[in-house]
Amino acid sequence: MICTAIVNYKALMKTLPTDMDLLKGFETNWAKQKFAGPTQNTLVAVSGGIDSMALAHLFLKAGLPFGIAHCNFQLRGDESDKDEVLVREWAFAHDVPFHHVRFETKQKMEEWKKGVQETARMLRYEWFAEVCEEYKYSAIATAHHANDNAETLLMHLFKGTGIAGLHGIPVKNDRVIRPLLFASRKEIEAYVAANDIKYREDASNATDNYLRNEVRHHILPVIEQVFPEGIRHLRDSIERFAEAEIIYRKAIDAERKKLVEQRGKDIYIPVLKLQKAEALQTICYELFTPYGFTPAQLPSILSLLDAESGHWVASATHKVIRNRDFLIITDATPHATDIVQIEGVPCEISTEHGTFHFTIEDKPATIPVAENIAMIDASLLSFPLILRKWETGDYFYPLGMGMKKKKVSKYFIDQKVPLHVKDKVWVLESGRRIVWICGMRLDERFKVKDKTQQVIKIVFNPA
Repeated sequence: MICTAIVNYKALMKTLPTDMDLLKGFETNWAKQKFAGPTQNTLVAVSGGIDSMALAHLFLKAGLPFGIAHCNFQLRGDESDKDEVLVREWAFAHDVPFHHVRFETKQKMEEWKKGVQETARMLRYEWFAEVCEEYKYSAIATAHHANDNAETLLMHLFKGTGIAGLHGIPVKNDRVIRPLLFASRKEIEAYVAANDIKYREDASNATDNYLRNEVRHHILPVIEQVFPEGIRHLRDSIERFAEAEIIYRKAIDAERKKLVEQRGKDIYIPVLKLQKAEALQTICYELFTPYGFTPAQLPSILSLLDAESGHWVASATHKVIRNRDFLIITDATPHATDIVQIEGVPCEISTEHGTFHFTIEDKPATIPVAENIAMIDASLLSFPLILRKWETGDYFYPLGMGMKKKKVSKYFIDQKVPLHVKDKVWVLESGRRIVWICGMRLDERFKVKDKTQQVIKIVFNPA
């Protein structure tokens, strides 16, 4: 059974620090961060818990213009309603504008297929934005503090999020501001006790139902026991990490410009250049994780640097394919990419310029002469096949020309292929050799011969 209660911390005053002037620190931090101008109103998110009630009191004492926003997610029955009553009465008692809303949170969870925390976050920030627009608030203030930031840092660190996770919770994020990040939970508790601020304690905060609670209850206390000033030191380190990230990002952007080449919808990274890069693992982390690849997949991606063409690593949304002298990051959805890897036949591949139907058949009595149909000796192909846009430098041995090598670009000139048509041409590749200029000409090396027993038949239907 969930139980909450209004808490008065005056009885615990002797156990808490009393020499911390949180109000002074709040005013100094507000001026330093320049959160809002003197005439701009701030919407303060107040749940009724200790942190947000302290934040509302600090706004009041600092003389800052603000209003209160309270969300009732109706997840704890009567207890949720009591939270709302406490916040409303405090706002009315201090003549502060009060905005509130009740959400059908469980219904939205089922509708959106999301967990309670993500659903609640989406609901409240969408509503906050509406209130800001209607009542002209310039910023939304939340009561995140230094302990929250330390918890976030530790969770990011253990999850392996890289340097981006080390800056913790940002002080500003668009119009969301966090003016209490400088203060520890103990400082807030002391301020609440000294000012006799009433608040409500959510009993779910005492459980280990969420990862953050587990970190809060089992990891941070150990850190503070071993390092009494640990939270303060983590807070200071987070500030330095945030500044270090600015320099780091500039260096990564410079490396990305040297290594990344956009070709159509795909990303080409030259293998030799990447191999010579310093801090190879860090650079690869930054290059590939934006496409859904995890830190655990980095060794597999690095192994592609020494792999043969056709090897690949996949994320939920993309593939990294080793193709000749490049690693190619391509969308896993065929129609959204300029390169497709084919693991076997039969199959059907849809691209923006047409559909390819692959089948395997016994050798027919007669070979079709239609340009959109290719018959290929199945024994001569090695999988995976690569279906891609043609590139400058491609060459093949046109069927019927007696093994005479020709650049694809020269072939287009000889055949008077219009520019707008050339831009849509795909080629099929096997073992780094072009098999077919799709819809135009087969390669001599893959033609059907007398001894051929089975063929791969490809029918290309242009879009």
